[in-house]
Amino acid sequence: MASRIALTVAGFLLALATACAALGSHALKAELTPDGLHLWDTALRYHFIQALGLLGVGVLLRAKSSRALCAAATLIAAGIVLFSGSLYALSLGAPHAIGHLTPIGGLAWIAGWLTFAWAAWHN
Repeated sequence: MASRIALTVAGFLLALATACAALGSHALKAELTPDGLHLWDTALRYHFIQALGLLGVGVLLRAKSSRALCAAATLIAAGIVLFSGSLYALSLGAPHAIGHLTPIGGLAWIAGWLTFAWAAWHN
C-alpha cells in the first residue's frame, strides 16, 4: 500500500469511526441490547486505535517507502475491516458465523505490527 493510499484509507477509516461513534451513541443506544452495545463499543475502540496507527504508518511511508511498511499498512487496514467490521455486524444481529472473522482481523493486526517493527528495525 503506497503512502497516498495508506493516508487516504486512514482518513476514510477515521471518518467512518467518527460516524460509527455518533451512530452508536445516538441512534443505536436505544436499539441495541447491552451485549450488542458492548460489541459496538469494542469495535469502535479498536477501529479508532488501529486507524490512528495506520495514519502513522502512512506518514512513515511518505518519508521512506518500503515493501514491509506497505505490507504492514495493508494488514492493519484489513484487520480493521475484519475485526471491527465483524463486531459491528454481530452487534446489529448478523449470524454468529461472522464472528469467525474477528480473530482473523486480530491476527492481521498482530502480523501488521510485527511487520512494522521488522521494517523499523531494518531501515
